[in-house]
Amino acid sequence: MTEKFRTESDSMGEFQVPIDAKFGASTARATDNFPISNLRFSRVFIRSLGEIKKACAVVNEKNNLIDSKLSKAIVDSAQEVIDGKHDKDFVVDIFQTGSGTSTNMNINEVIANLATEKIDTEVHPNDHVNMSQSSNDVIPTATNLASLLSIKEDGGLLTYLNNMNETLNSKAKDWADVYKNGRTHLMDATPVTLGQEFEGYANLIESRIRDIENSLQGVSELPIGGTAVGSGINAPNGFGSDVAGELQKALNINFQEADNHFSRQGSRDEIVQLSGTLKTLASSLFKISNDIRWMGSGPISGLNELKIPALQPGSSIMPGKVNPVIPEMMMQVCAQVIGNDVAVTFSGTNGNFELNTMLPVMAHNVLESIELLTNAIKAFNEKLLIGLEPNTEKMESNTQKNPILVTALVPKLGYDTAAEIAKESMSTNKTIKEVLLERELLSESEIDDLLNLKKLI
Repeated sequence: MTEKFRTESDSMGEFQVPIDAKFGASTARATDNFPISNLRFSRVFIRSLGEIKKACAVVNEKNNLIDSKLSKAIVDSAQEVIDGKHDKDFVVDIFQTGSGTSTNMNINEVIANLATEKIDTEVHPNDHVNMSQSSNDVIPTATNLASLLSIKEDGGLLTYLNNMNETLNSKAKDWADVYKNGRTHLMDATPVTLGQEFEGYANLIESRIRDIENSLQGVSELPIGGTAVGSGINAPNGFGSDVAGELQKALNINFQEADNHFSRQGSRDEIVQLSGTLKTLASSLFKISNDIRWMGSGPISGLNELKIPALQPGSSIMPGKVNPVIPEMMMQVCAQVIGNDVAVTFSGTNGNFELNTMLPVMAHNVLESIELLTNAIKAFNEKLLIGLEPNTEKMESNTQKNPILVTALVPKLGYDTAAEIAKESMSTNKTIKEVLLERELLSESEIDDLLNLKKLI
């Protein structure tokens, strides 16, 4: 025991801590109390906590609450956390106290121990690292900060959403004259172009980008400065605004102090709203993925309208089979994101008086959704969309056989006569034009004009 552990103490007394760990007794208690899952806070969340502690130390020095030597030790130690040098010391389970206090103490203790080593003077996790703060404003601020970094930074969600949108728009232009049968109820409908379908997909993604960007305004308003209950007790005047300013300088993202700390700590509606936009994005992506999966089905008995890039063998028993693995991956990611949103929404309802007590699970789920969507969209664009090709011969053949082309005849012949022609076309396997000519209902030039695909789309 003495070889592997050291004795540390906190406000509750002594506790055994792994000898090489940078954290202290409060964190060790939490690992003992919450052996619930293998889920831990993500790298971006830990980085965000480091950024907050660093900014708070700078502001505390400006307010003459700590001296420059102590501030520098905390800042330098926080930077090590930001850089990912101590990730192994962030050990607390996601499923813990609802305020995330255990995780806040985890970073307080890590930074305090690192800072103590730098200046050979005891740095206290609560009195110094957590000065002017509370878990109740730090954890929601870290959630907002991590969400913004994951979405807005280069290589984040918006980067790959915009790349995907460019590919969809490019395909829409390339395929503007590729005619195919439209479908409603999974049944043949009047013609469209493949370009029109992909233009529709691009518009979906453009709308989702706007949704996400609009939701980020609320997320950029930070709860820091509210401390325990939103009143700002034990924090100097202007603390939240000053910390927001330091974070803005460090990360080049616009931040503001929340207008009302009671609303931002008692309720987490900005995260619920953000999660809702991610759910809507998942709905759009599912539709696009499923359409492409259907259009690529076959090649013999399916639609066979799109040639999906072959990435890997599709079957362990059927040689030569190639499956739409990327659309299926995306559809599963969308299902997970939609499920995560349910957890975030339900957690958001548990804002009891001055504190929401489901902060860790909200943070985990919204950040997981962002990460999953970012990685999935990148793969979807690079491994599927860019290499997607149309089977023009198949689609052209299908449009010529489509009995629903009779819709174009309704103004000339009436609904009932057009329906008879459609039924005869299907029962005799003849084209609409062939049936019309046999019945001598219209001249060939009239038929060609009425059934001109360019006019029908």
